[in-house]
Amino acid sequence: MGTTARSRRAAADARDDGRQQPTSSSPTVFEAVLVRWSGASGWVFAPVPDEHAPSAAGPFGRVPVVATVDSRTWRTSVWRDRKAGWLLAVPAGIRAGKDHGDVVGVAIEIDHARL
Repeated sequence: MGTTARSRRAAADARDDGRQQPTSSSPTVFEAVLVRWSGASGWVFAPVPDEHAPSAAGPFGRVPVVATVDSRTWRTSVWRDRKAGWLLAVPAGIRAGKDHGDVVGVAIEIDHARL
């Protein structure tokens, strides 16, 4: 499906259910400092800067994406935390030893097939 068709589908979806749909269809690339949430099994996140964040949240406040961190790619979601902003959870297998305070290269692209 081409970019124009995706844009039309996103606009139609927004009209159908009254919610604004995320519309970015090109990858966004940035560096992030990993943050470990407190707790015994705290998750590790790459905060998504506002200028690279989705334009709107999808169902349950999440937006499905294809993410790449330091050349490792997987399908996941980003979500908006009321205090911390948009977050990308980065599993240990993707981080390859990196943790809180380490810098990673990130690319995210909205996965329109899973909206």
